[in-house]
Amino acid sequence: MALIGYARVSTTDQDLDGQRAKLELAGCSVIRSEKVSAASRAGRDELQTIIEFLRPGDELIVTRLDRLGRDTRDVLNIVHECEQRGASVTVLDPLVSTKGEMGQMVITVLGMVAQMERRFIKERQREGIQRAKERGIYKGGAARLDHDQIRKLKADGLGPSEIARAIGCSRMQVYRVLSAGTDKG
Repeated sequence: MALIGYARVSTTDQDLDGQRAKLELAGCSVIRSEKVSAASRAGRDELQTIIEFLRPGDELIVTRLDRLGRDTRDVLNIVHECEQRGASVTVLDPLVSTKGEMGQMVITVLGMVAQMERRFIKERQREGIQRAKERGIYKGGAARLDHDQIRKLKADGLGPSEIARAIGCSRMQVYRVLSAGTDKG
């Protein structure tokens, strides 16, 4: 039985150290991490690797449920995939595991609450942006990636993995920038 940790943050400028430390403290022998949004499963290669690696008796451990996903259905699908492999899922904060009888139900409820909370946050954000636009002070979000630099590195012959390392982003972000560039031109 292996304890396998999964750490995730949404953006490249966020830090994984706190999650990794908690996962190590929980006894994880392997910790995989990535910097990618949980809005969908696309681009979450490390999570997919973990799921494919899981064996009966293994335990996937995350620090919080939202590290697995922001959508109840996505979280439940991940839990289901783990259970299909004979593995369990444990969330450290609050401590809940699918090993027990009530674990699946508690994770479902937590997932629903997290999804609802996410919707409330987005609604408040939309309202704030609307008010800022009405007052003429909204300028939009800051560009996180230099699209021209990514295209230049591609033109220089670098592949998506090399570009991602050089820029400090995920390959998926590189693919998105490059595909957006071809759509425009």
